[in-house]
This record gives sequence, structure tokens and C-alpha cells, in this order.
Amino acid sequence: MPDPERDFGVARFLAVDHADSPTLTPDGRLLFLADTSGTPQVWTVAEPAGWPDRLTPHEERVSALAASPTDEAFVYAMDAGSDERDQLFHYDLATGVERALTAAPDATHSWGAWGPDGDRVAYAANRADGARFDVYVQSVGGVAPDGSRDPAGDPERVFEGPGGFLSVAAFGPDGDRLVLTKAHSSYDEDLTLLDLDTGETTRLSDDTEATYSHVHFDGDGGLVCVTDRGSDTAYVGRVSLADGSVTPVAGHDDAGGDPGSDAWDVDGFAFDRDTGRLAYTVNEGGYSSLHAGTLATGADGDPTLDPVDAPTVDGVVSDLGFGPDAERIVFTHTSPTEPYGVWSVGFGDDTATEWTPVGTNGLPDDAFRAPETVRYGTFDGREIPAYWTLPPGVDPDDPDASVPAIVDVHGGPEHQRRPWFYPTKQFFLHRGYAVLEPNVRGSSGYGKAYAHLDDVEKRMDSVADVAAGVEWLHGVPAVDEDRIVAYGRSYGGFMVLAAITEYPDLWAAAVDFVGIADFTTFLENTGEWRRSHREAEYGSLADDYEFLQSISPLTHIENVRCPLFVQHGANDPRVPVGEAEQVAAAAREQGVPVETLIFEDEGHHTTSRENLIVEFEAIAAFLDEHV
Repeated sequence: MPDPERDFGVARFLAVDHADSPTLTPDGRLLFLADTSGTPQVWTVAEPAGWPDRLTPHEERVSALAASPTDEAFVYAMDAGSDERDQLFHYDLATGVERALTAAPDATHSWGAWGPDGDRVAYAANRADGARFDVYVQSVGGVAPDGSRDPAGDPERVFEGPGGFLSVAAFGPDGDRLVLTKAHSSYDEDLTLLDLDTGETTRLSDDTEATYSHVHFDGDGGLVCVTDRGSDTAYVGRVSLADGSVTPVAGHDDAGGDPGSDAWDVDGFAFDRDTGRLAYTVNEGGYSSLHAGTLATGADGDPTLDPVDAPTVDGVVSDLGFGPDAERIVFTHTSPTEPYGVWSVGFGDDTATEWTPVGTNGLPDDAFRAPETVRYGTFDGREIPAYWTLPPGVDPDDPDASVPAIVDVHGGPEHQRRPWFYPTKQFFLHRGYAVLEPNVRGSSGYGKAYAHLDDVEKRMDSVADVAAGVEWLHGVPAVDEDRIVAYGRSYGGFMVLAAITEYPDLWAAAVDFVGIADFTTFLENTGEWRRSHREAEYGSLADDYEFLQSISPLTHIENVRCPLFVQHGANDPRVPVGEAEQVAAAAREQGVPVETLIFEDEGHHTTSRENLIVEFEAIAAFLDEHV
């Protein structure tokens, strides 16, 4: 436990602001999201480290933000009670007037792209059928000669989706085409060109498994994007609009991305069509490297990159974007000891400038700890990458330290724990807990082959990787092997429940956030549009029902030995709250101490700072009692 005089409390850590999602207006005005008021809202700042102005006044979270390409205006998305049924709003910076573009609270509106003239937007929504996303184009209204603004038009459905999730990836430079992506699974997408005049579609993807993200028209008969087509890891590629063929441009590596191979994914990309300038990030074992250059044509006629200088970054970079004339690159930056903030760099420069220094509420520098990257062996000889952090002042070789440890498993499962700033992790480190964050098989960031190692019948292999992490902890002299906590959110919540039922003797306590307790009830009750996507990962109700029951933690609940904390949001559209209710009830029937915390005004994520404080104060008290 921390020194009583330095017990800062979880509220102090959670009040560290988080700024991200930068976007620049045609005049170069920086807009971004920040949670200074308790939920993410839109803010603006005129100069680096200047005093920011809050633009949106809401209590509900803003989840997406995009500046107009032609006007001093932006569109943002906002849901209610964290239910993920986003509605879209238009905000005029000249007048401060904001207007709802959509008003269908039972539907989810997934932001897509601005039209090139700034008069229309395109997005996907399940307005007509909850199980199907269609594509809509809508006028945002215009400024009349007398200065008044014409009202926004009604949504026009321009494409009926085939069922499941569909996204608008890009709006064509002439305003007559859209690029759509249809996800069959996390690693298998269709890429389609939609002609808005005729309604005809052209498939640009082939029958191989591949993903396509950060898509831009290049102005020369192609698209540039991040893809992993024909490769285990993702790279910047050019897709021909004539035949759908893909040519690597940058970041391509023929090697597999399995941990330890040093073949990495490109995971971020920005492109300016007028200048041909681009920027991209490479995920090197979780840490980002930033690259920039200009798209050019090689001697063989294929696209290539003329590189320029870019700054070296320590941590993780995301949300890349260009400003007017591509003179400036903006991005979000974070590291284990540095909160999320917005930075910029001049194109070709090697020094970045921080625009939103959010501060740390007076917490001293030694209140934040950086992890060590480690690898530990698992049952099949594979090595599992992980981040390992000890609390302040602890010698890992000191057997008298007797440190409790939290094994924090990420969600997804097609996700990756990276060296981000986690205020709650820092809080637990400050309270004397060590933290192990494994990227078990099935994680992203290490190529497609590694991500597929836990598919369907191989699901429990990833749980065995968690148990192997505990065995590794047993070899750290400073760790008390009788005080190890299983901890995880969403799919990580399933991993917690699976770990305490499959390996019950390893754990002193468990904390499950919005976890899957029974795969069959989860798939039956999750959002209709998500079901087929999730079945591709977990197995289908039609073909794998008995198997899904056999690997569900609820089936083996009698094995649980340790106290259990269960947190959920009543509005969760992904993992319905019934998963929490049934596992808590079943564990109590076994005589297991169970504490539940269900927020009626939250969903899959706890989004308000007020609720987060309640949540983590309760978890800290639970762990104090049982660990």
C-alpha cells in the first residue's frame, strides 16, 4: 500500500485529461476531443499550449469528429448512456450553431466521410433493419446569400447493405463515388466501389483474406490505404480501380509477424491527394515509429515513396492527419508515463510540437511507471510478448517484497495491449500491485497468423497462455504467488472467467468487466449486426453450439475458488448485461464471494468520470479485502 501521506486516490489519477482525435479545418484551426469536463467533448486551441476553448456543451460522450474540407465547420457523433447508437451533428464554427443531422435514436450511425465540396456527408446506419447497415448520403445545408443557413437534407439511402456491418471508407474527389468496406471478420473485408449516379458496384478486393483501412483516392486511378492483402502483416498499398490489383508502397515485409520476428504492421496512415504527401506509423512491438514522404512513380511505373525526415517518438502515435496544403501533420501521442495529447510536426521536420499539454493534476513524476517488454514461454514452446511493470521501489529479485500482481488481459480478442497511458494501471501500481499485460495468441499487432491461433476450437489455447504468464510470475522472487489477480475487460473479461474456471488454484481474486460468461447466450443476444462477425471468431450457433457451451465459463462455474468482482453497463449492445447477471448469480450459488457493479447509464465502456471513480474505488476496496 502507498505511504498514507502520498495516497493520492483514484480520482486524482482519473482526472488526468485525455486529448485525442485531432482534425484541422481549411483555415488550419485545430479541433480535438478531450474529457476535461468528465466526458469527451470537442475543443479547439489556437496555438501550441494555448488555452483551449470547449465547443460542445454535452454530458454525453462525443465519439467521432471530422472537420469539413471546405468550410469552418465539423461533424461529430454522440450517443446516449454509452449505448453506441450514435447520432450525427453539424457544428458551424462561425456562428456556434449546432444542428442534429440524424434523429433516429434506435439506430447506430457510423461516421464515414465528407463529400469533396463540404455540402454532403456519407455514413452507414442500421436505420431500416437492426441487423443490416445501409449507406446514406445527406446534405448538411448551406449558407444562403443573406447569411442564413439552409436546413440539412433528409438522409438518402444510396446502397442497401448485404447484412451485418458496413462502412463508408472514402468519398471520391468528384463526389460521384464512395468506397465501402464490408467486414466478414476482423481479418476479412470486402472493398467495393459504389457509383452514386448509377448505383452500380465494383468489387476491388479478391477472394483472399485481407483488410483495408485509412482509404484515400490518389487522384490517379487508384486508392492508397493500409492493407495486408497477400501478406501476414499490413503495409501501405495502392489498389488499382481498374482491376483491383494491389502494389506495395511502403512498410511491406514478406516475413511473418509472429512475436520475435521483427516484421511489423503499418497501423496508421494519412494522405494528401493534392501534394501526394503521406505519413504512416509502424507498430513495432507495440511502440510506434513515424514515417513520412511523397508518393512517386518508380522506374518500373509502380508507385513508390520518396521519404523525408520524421521525428522519433517514444510511445504510441495514432490519428494521423494533414493540415491545409499538407504543411503540417497532426497526431495523438501517448506513452506509459505521458497522458494522451495532440502534437504536430512540419512535413519533413524531425521535431514535433505538443499542442495540448494536459498535465497530471500535480501528481509527481515518480507516480508513473514505465513497463519492461518481456516474453515468456507457453505450453507449445511459443513465446508470449507482455509488458511487465513493478511498483515504485521494488527490486524484482527481493523475495521479501511479497508484491501482489495483477494479470491484465486485453479485450478484442483481435486487439493488442500497447504502451499507452493508463491512469487506472498507474493507480494500482501506486497502491503496490505489479502488473503483467500479456498479448496472448489471438492478439493483433503480430500478423494474421498469430491472430488466428485462438480461432474457434483453439480458443482455450489463449487461456493456457494466461496460465503460463502466472507460471512466469511464480519465477519472479518479488511476487507473492498467493496474491495474483485475474483482471480484464470485454473479451478480456471472458479470459478472466475462463482462467478462474480452468485454472482455479492460480488466483487470489478476479475482476471481470463486461465479460462473456456463456458464448451461446452472448451470440444469441448481442447486436444482430455483430453476430456473424463474432461467429467467424468464436464459432457459430448453428454449427458449434455444443462446443461453445463446453468452453463457456458458466458451464464450469463450480470450479471457481476466488472472490469475484463483476462490472457491467445496462446499455451494453456488444456483451449484454445478462452475461454479468448470470455469472454473478451462478458464482454466488457456489458460495463464492461476489460483488457486482452495474451502471444503468453506461454501456460496454464506462464513459463518465463520475462513474469511473465509483467503479475503481469499489475495485480497490474489493482487492484490499481479498488480496
